[in-house]
Amino acid sequence: MNSNNDKLNILTSFINPSFLHQIKNKVGLSKGLDYEDIIKSLEHLLLQENDLDVPEGIFDAQCKISSSIKKAQEYLFGIQQPDGHWIGELEANMTLTAEYIMLMYFMDMVDQKKLQKAANYILKKQLADGSWPIFYGGEGDISTTVESYFALKLAGYDKDHPSLIKAREFILSCGGIMKSRVITKITLAFFGQFDWKGTPSLPVEMLYIPRFSSFNIYEFSSWARVCVVPLSVLMELKPLIKIPKNAFLDELYLASREKQDFSFEKDDNFISWHNFFIGMDKILKLLEKSPIKISTKLALRKAEKWILDHQDESGDWGGIFPAMAYSIMALRSLGYDNEFPAIKKGFEAIERFHIETDEYIHQQSCVSPVWDTGWSLLALRESGISGNHPSLVKAAGWLYDRQASSDGDWKIKNPQAQPGGWSFEYFNKFYPDTDDTGLIILSLKDVQAPDGVDKSQRIRKALQWLLSMQNTDGGWGAFDKDVNNPIYNKILFNDFKTMLDPSCPDITGRVIELLAKLGYDKNFEPVRNAISYLKREQHPDGPWFGRWGVNYMYGTWAVLVGLAGIGVDRNEKYVARAINWLFDIQNEDGGWGEHCHSYKSPQYVGRGISTPSQTSWALLSLISYGFAGDARVQKGIDFLIDRQLPSGTWEEKEFTGTGFPNAFYIRYHLYRHYFPLLTLANFKKTAKTV
Repeated sequence: MNSNNDKLNILTSFINPSFLHQIKNKVGLSKGLDYEDIIKSLEHLLLQENDLDVPEGIFDAQCKISSSIKKAQEYLFGIQQPDGHWIGELEANMTLTAEYIMLMYFMDMVDQKKLQKAANYILKKQLADGSWPIFYGGEGDISTTVESYFALKLAGYDKDHPSLIKAREFILSCGGIMKSRVITKITLAFFGQFDWKGTPSLPVEMLYIPRFSSFNIYEFSSWARVCVVPLSVLMELKPLIKIPKNAFLDELYLASREKQDFSFEKDDNFISWHNFFIGMDKILKLLEKSPIKISTKLALRKAEKWILDHQDESGDWGGIFPAMAYSIMALRSLGYDNEFPAIKKGFEAIERFHIETDEYIHQQSCVSPVWDTGWSLLALRESGISGNHPSLVKAAGWLYDRQASSDGDWKIKNPQAQPGGWSFEYFNKFYPDTDDTGLIILSLKDVQAPDGVDKSQRIRKALQWLLSMQNTDGGWGAFDKDVNNPIYNKILFNDFKTMLDPSCPDITGRVIELLAKLGYDKNFEPVRNAISYLKREQHPDGPWFGRWGVNYMYGTWAVLVGLAGIGVDRNEKYVARAINWLFDIQNEDGGWGEHCHSYKSPQYVGRGISTPSQTSWALLSLISYGFAGDARVQKGIDFLIDRQLPSGTWEEKEFTGTGFPNAFYIRYHLYRHYFPLLTLANFKKTAKTV
């Protein structure tokens, strides 16, 4: 605090106006009184009231909250882009940067300066045991380590370099290159470093399977579909990219490659989907040897057209790096050169995802401007910034400009719906998603629209699209409707079980929250169906799974805030169970945290180092159900306030975002900021009415 006036302004902004008026009359506030005298008088007065339980020092505590909010607001305004939006880095694992190096070789577009910067970044992130993890604080991952090792060899590092020696020891200790994931093996096969016999077939002819069949590409999740189509081209053509001999990976096999068994390991059960697909793979590999390729040639043309038709004008495919890389690789393999517009724009789009400094380059999987702008806008508005503030109006205008106005792939399974949603990225017209759409409606609801924008009509279109995307089980998935056939998680290509886009509690809870804010109640049919879905999906201990954030902390937050908003009483048994679970897992320091391993190991559920984002999710859940006055919630608020940096933001190295459970995690660099701001704002508003 710089002056008494600053303190008084914050104090009066916190206290309920009518209550403040009564206090002024009793104490007689005047300009001549010192701030400390005023505080002592106010506390003395309140502590004399028998019906009030006001701890000493409360006003200083509330001034701390208001000061923290103000600093956080200033930080957020300070990083707003000139055109009104916000964007933070999306940090992930090293496979992305390693695959960028491989991509440069594949496309014969090696830039030595960029190559070395990317290699520098990979080396910087290596763990002491020689491996690379898939999230901060995690143990080494063999596939990530194999890809990083290969990328460094392509960058010119010798196998006897100390970092490669350590990496190789780790890889061999884990069983060697044969233990890598499927997509790593396929990528290495392009460079002659893995035998195609050890990769599952992915016939390009699958594009001919009609849409009425239960087994066609539109039964894949959107992210899988936009990768699988170009991959099917690559796996049919099997390009072989020449690389220097010293980049070969023979030393990563436990036995010589000639003696290696590339067959797939069967399940113990004689009859299983896994064993069925192993049998199908053998048949497909026999068909690949057929000299008659008429259907294949036609299918390649169909795939080529699909790829070209699904490219955004900006050069992106699906707004994600893997799809963009596979697509330009497929076009190159089909005979197009690097000056072909689709390839040229595609490569430029990939490089737009770079985070680059004088020394390093690393590749982002995607970018999150719409998502970050929605949450930043909501946090600022909830923390007291006026809905007609010029910066908020500018952000709203930026968002309105990105509302979908054309059909995307979602139309295949939802043909009656009209466009109106938002996507996650700058450019992604084919794949708007329900999560961003719900968030953006919520963030725009109380912000003035720019001149010329019909706010009510725009929100109505978005809401209609969002409601049309509800699945038959009552929940919402992310990009498509009813893409949940479990058979697809059994195919050999899908070793990480990421081919589906089923309903998830986190998105469903946020949609309920939105509907409550728009005036709907528990009797609205989509809400009734959603609540039934959430009851079925609840973990026996009380929390809900988080598909797009780590993990039960994330899912439980979204669900409880939604249920509270729509009027589900906290004494309902299933709600009380979730609330008790949150209190039970609070850390000694007052915060909350959950490890990424919670997706595979029960002992990690709700357990982990306290982080600002996960602490915020827990607090928002509890505040929404009226626990703002609870000492445990106050302890959590203290955790946030005490850890705020002088700059106004928070530090958080942990990965609390989820791309694919057990496979791909994300550190959203702005999660550590807008979620604490949103939490402090909600606490302050709730406390004023207690």
